[in-house]
Amino acid sequence: MPRKRKLLAQLSALQNTTSFPQICAGEQLNTTPGADPSPKSSKYFVIEKQKSPQLQEDFFNQPCVSLAKSFLGQILVRKLPDGRELWGRIVETEAYLGGEDEASHSKGGKQTQRNAAMFMKPGTLYVYQIYGIYFCMNVSSQGEGAAVLLRSLEPLQGLEAMRELRRAARKAPSRLLKDWQLCNGPSKLCQAFGIDKAFDQRDLTQDAAIWMVPGQEPPGEQDVVATTRIGIGNRGEWAQKPLRFYLRGNRFVSVVDKKMEREMAARGHSPGS
Repeated sequence: MPRKRKLLAQLSALQNTTSFPQICAGEQLNTTPGADPSPKSSKYFVIEKQKSPQLQEDFFNQPCVSLAKSFLGQILVRKLPDGRELWGRIVETEAYLGGEDEASHSKGGKQTQRNAAMFMKPGTLYVYQIYGIYFCMNVSSQGEGAAVLLRSLEPLQGLEAMRELRRAARKAPSRLLKDWQLCNGPSKLCQAFGIDKAFDQRDLTQDAAIWMVPGQEPPGEQDVVATTRIGIGNRGEWAQKPLRFYLRGNRFVSVVDKKMEREMAARGHSPGS
């Protein structure tokens, strides 16, 4: 009997040293109505979060055109202050190549307070304002002053929150936006994701409120349309260069180039082939 009691005592001690700590019944989990109910303050939740396949610096550290194409199909994630997460698949981008590019904010290699993010490490956000009202979001790449404009997203998660943010940004009663209207343009996606000048110069690999994760499957070359950029005005030959890229056949793209798509079809480049 003494030997049996000793074994039971050893077993009890082992269980006590390997069990998880108890969570106080009164512990606040920082949840919000309508938000993800997962505990946000639990250290086990944090550990699990660190295992997510977030895109790192080596992904962003590539030439501008290559990065603009590589963005297609990747997922942009935005965590709102109330804990809700917005997810959108990138379906349209534009490449701005830096000093030589007459349509770039960094043309001639000129660095200013406004465009400083374009000269920072790859993966840095460059957010600027147009018409004194709207915001556009870019991501720096390899190359002095080079960056990629995110033009359109396919909403995946948090669509009602996106509608709320778009409605608030427009500051006027309006019809209910359809899914394809939420993020089909650079300023629209910034409104839908609550992105403003405060996000300028943030690092996508380090920030807690915005990051990217890999898409399920990268598109093939036959699925990507390369065409001219939009709204860059009279920039000579640069206005005609095929530096806008979008997923062919995706209805969330802002502007479709039907002529280019017909030419691709004539060459036998059918989507998904």
